[in-house]
Amino acid sequence: MSDEDKLAELVNKATSILIIQADNPDGDSLGSAIALEQIFTSLSKQTHMFCAVDIPVHLKYLSGWSRVENELPKAFDLVVIVDTSSLALLEKIKGQDLNRVKSQPVVIIDHHQTKATIDFASLVINQPVVSTGELIYYISTKLNWPLNQEARDMLVVSILSDSLGLMSASTTSKSIRAIADLVDGGVNLPHLDSLRRDTYRKSLELTRYKGQLLTRIETYLDNRLAILTIPWEEIEKYSPIYNPPMLVLEDMRLIENNAISVAIKLYKDGHLTVKIRSNEGYPIAAKLAEHFGGGGHEYASGIKTSAYSFEDLKKAIIAYTSKLLGEVENEDI
Repeated sequence: MSDEDKLAELVNKATSILIIQADNPDGDSLGSAIALEQIFTSLSKQTHMFCAVDIPVHLKYLSGWSRVENELPKAFDLVVIVDTSSLALLEKIKGQDLNRVKSQPVVIIDHHQTKATIDFASLVINQPVVSTGELIYYISTKLNWPLNQEARDMLVVSILSDSLGLMSASTTSKSIRAIADLVDGGVNLPHLDSLRRDTYRKSLELTRYKGQLLTRIETYLDNRLAILTIPWEEIEKYSPIYNPPMLVLEDMRLIENNAISVAIKLYKDGHLTVKIRSNEGYPIAAKLAEHFGGGGHEYASGIKTSAYSFEDLKKAIIAYTSKLLGEVENEDI
């Protein structure tokens, strides 16, 4: 029996399905969750979406974001985790809540090729495609699952989000064909893009803050590595409005000679999170993240750790990035 057939069997047996995304929601995780919610609802299943943190403002153009809950529902008999297989990214689900999740069949649908650390899943469906939404599209096609308009829209959002508008190195002709099929099914790309662009409008306060962040960018390794640090006070002030690293990561990648950019957030309790983005020709983001217990894609990844002080982590990132860049250069010789 194929993994898709095993998933179909679990869904058919279920009455109430809980869809979980990681503690760092993005366009792929939210788009995938909403698409699955629509599919399961069309299959007459009671469906809940859960995320332990609030959905960020820049994702609230997606229809359905307000249906994502911060608390687990009273009852569910199947859990589907989307867009992560890392237990560190579900850290906020603790104690009795985690035991409730583990007590039911758990399915992971993910496209990240880093080592899975969630060890309680009944079924893991993982393929090296550009986004979890693309994987869900293939699963739904194979199983003849219904895709209403909202599901199609969200799958397109998911694919476009993680493929950087179909321009990432992980984008394939299959990714493009999936978008084409969904557009043939009624997705209005200009409308979705217009909604997305509306969320990019920023207040004057946020624009000025971006200017401050740009002045704090540090570069190392002959400008090939750019690092930005976000202290807790700024996380607390600005995160409800916008995720600070996302204001400037693209600008960091445009620095002349840049290969990889890193934004480190310092939390009040001492833990650190790191967003990593690398440029074309430097597929090392996932390797850098994995070295510190994180994961992700070749060109976009992340770390969440309490094992290092900020200064030690920063020094270690510089040292390991130097090693990875040396490996890339040796391959090119």
